[in-house]
Amino acid sequence: MKKVLVIGASENIARYSYLAIEKLRKYNYPVIAIGSKKGKVNDVDIITEHPSLNNIDTVTLYLNKKKQKEYYEYILSLHPKRIIFNPGTENDEFAEIAQTNGIKALEACTLVMLNTGQF
Repeated sequence: MKKVLVIGASENIARYSYLAIEKLRKYNYPVIAIGSKKGKVNDVDIITEHPSLNNIDTVTLYLNKKKQKEYYEYILSLHPKRIIFNPGTENDEFAEIAQTNGIKALEACTLVMLNTGQF
């Protein structure tokens, strides 16, 4: 299964990042969640650190463009196959940097992709 890193994770049930983590787990994807506050979404711990990780297939972003800057180097160091820029997280600068580094950059919605079998 594709390992997914959710950045901008929240344990607030009204947040799309929360719903995405729930849906990813429902489909049995291994999920690592990074947020501004520690917490938990079902069986997934939300961490605040930037750990060294291996075999990340997808990074799905739930951070606005301004907050993403501090994650550029970290995300690139993980060498994911793709980054999903969910609605509200569009960032042409980072998408171009990702593509230059051989990472597919998608402006899409993780929830829609999961619901339609396109994930």
